[in-house]
Amino acid sequence: APGPEAWRGRGRGRRARSRPGGPFPQPCEPGPDRQRCDDGSSCFHHQTSKNPKPKRHSPLGTPADQFRQDQTSLEIYEYQGCQAAEDLLQGYEGEILSNGNDQRSVNIRGRLFERFFVLLHITNVAANGEHLNRECSLFTDDCRCVIVGSAAYLPDEPHPPFYEVYRNSESVTPNPRSPLEDYSLHIIDLHTGRLCDTRTFKCDKVVLSHNQGLYLYKNILAILSVQQQTIHVFQVTPEGTFIDVRTIGRFCYEDDLLTVSAVFPEVQRDSQTGMANPFRDPFINSLKHRLLVYLWRRAEQDGSAMAKRRFFQYFDQLRQLRMWKMQLLDENHLFIKYTSEDVVTLRVTDPSQASFFVVYNMVTTEVIAVFENTSDELLELFENFCDLFRNATLHSEVQFPCSASSNNFARQIQRRFKDTIVNAKYGGHTEAVRRLLGQLPISAQSYSGSPYLDLSLFSYDDKWVSVMERPKTCGDHPIRYWPCFSCEPPLA
Repeated sequence: APGPEAWRGRGRGRRARSRPGGPFPQPCEPGPDRQRCDDGSSCFHHQTSKNPKPKRHSPLGTPADQFRQDQTSLEIYEYQGCQAAEDLLQGYEGEILSNGNDQRSVNIRGRLFERFFVLLHITNVAANGEHLNRECSLFTDDCRCVIVGSAAYLPDEPHPPFYEVYRNSESVTPNPRSPLEDYSLHIIDLHTGRLCDTRTFKCDKVVLSHNQGLYLYKNILAILSVQQQTIHVFQVTPEGTFIDVRTIGRFCYEDDLLTVSAVFPEVQRDSQTGMANPFRDPFINSLKHRLLVYLWRRAEQDGSAMAKRRFFQYFDQLRQLRMWKMQLLDENHLFIKYTSEDVVTLRVTDPSQASFFVVYNMVTTEVIAVFENTSDELLELFENFCDLFRNATLHSEVQFPCSASSNNFARQIQRRFKDTIVNAKYGGHTEAVRRLLGQLPISAQSYSGSPYLDLSLFSYDDKWVSVMERPKTCGDHPIRYWPCFSCEPPLA
C-alpha cells in the first residue's frame, strides 16, 4: 500500500515515466489529472468534478477521504491500486500523458479518478452552520477511524456572556485577529462511513489548521483550548468514541475542587448553586502553579541569591505566560509551549519573543523540565531524538525515518541551515537556536514516513518535496529522484 499522502487543492503538470524494477512502487509526476503529493508520491484528481475537495490517504493507503465542496460532508474512497488504469493506457505511445485535446487523451483524463478510487461512503458530519477544516484530520493507529474538526464563527449579536468567554483566571482576551468560534470534533468509521461520536467546544479557540491544536498519540487525544488555557484529554476507543480522561488547566486532578473548597468555602458553595465565577479565582491556576514551583525549586537548587532575585524579578512575567501549542511525547507526557498573551492571540507576530517549553507528566501532575527557546540543551535533545518528537509512523512496524537524528544526509542539511543563520546579518548562534526550536512542538501526523523521502535511498530537490506534509507548488519540470544505491540515471 502507498504511504501517507496529503491532498491539497488542484494541481496541473506532467506525469513522468516510472522506472520498472525498483524496490518500491515508483513515484509519478503530476499530470493533467494528477497532483503532486507532499511525500514524493502522487495522487489523482478528476478535473471535471465539482464537489470533492481532495484531502489525504490513510497511513495504510486505503481508504482515502476527502471533503465535499460544501465542507459539511466527508467522502470515503477505496484505492484500487496502481494497476487500476492500465487498460486505459494500452497502446498509448510515449511515456508522458500530454495535455493534448485529442479524444483519447481527454477520455483517459476523464476516467482516471474513477478507476483509481471507488466511492464507498458519503458521511454528513458538520451541522449547525459549522464547516469542516480541510487541514484538520487525524487517523487512528489501526486506520479504522478518522478524526476531523469543524468550526463556526460566533455572531456579533448577541454577544456571548462574559463568563462564557472568561471561564477561568487564565483565559485570554479575544480580538479580531483571533476570533472566538464554536468547535466540534467528529470521529468517523472509515469502514462503515458512520459518524461515531462528536465533542463540542463552545465559545472557544482551538487551532485546527495543520492539527496544531490537537494531538493524537496512539489512543490518547489531547486538545488545547487557547482561549480557556485548558488541555482536554480523551481516550479514543476501538469503537470510535471519545472517553473523558482528564482536564488540565484550572485544576490538574479531578478532586482538586474539594481541596480548594477547604480553603475557600465560597468556591464550593458557588459551584453547587451555579453561581461560580472561576475568572475571579483568588488563587493561581494549578498548572501555572506547578510551573512556578518548579522554577522556584530550581532557583533554590542553584544556591545563589542571584537566582532567587531573578525569579522574583520575572515573577509577574511568568504569571502572564499563556499556553500556545502542545504535543504528546507519549501517553503520559505533554510538551507545552508558553509565550506571552500578545503572541497567543496573534496581536504580535515577532518570532524573537521569549517563550518557554515545559515537559509535564499528566499522571503525577509534575513539571519535569523547563527550557527557554534559546536552550542549547533542548536543541541537542531535538537534534539527537528528532523522531521522538515527530512520531511519524507509530502505526507501522517498518520505519523509514529521515531526520537529523537518524540520517546523515538530513543532518548535513540541518547543519547547513544552521550555519546560514549563524553567518547571516543580524544572525548568530542564539538566533539559530531560536529558529530551530521554533519548529517545536510538532503537529501530529505532519511528517511522512515514505521511503521515497529517505535520503539514504533517494536524492531529490527538497525545494519541491519534503518529509513535512504541507502544500507545495508544482514546478514546470518533473521532480528528479536519484537512487543513492546505484549508478543508474535519475528517476524523472
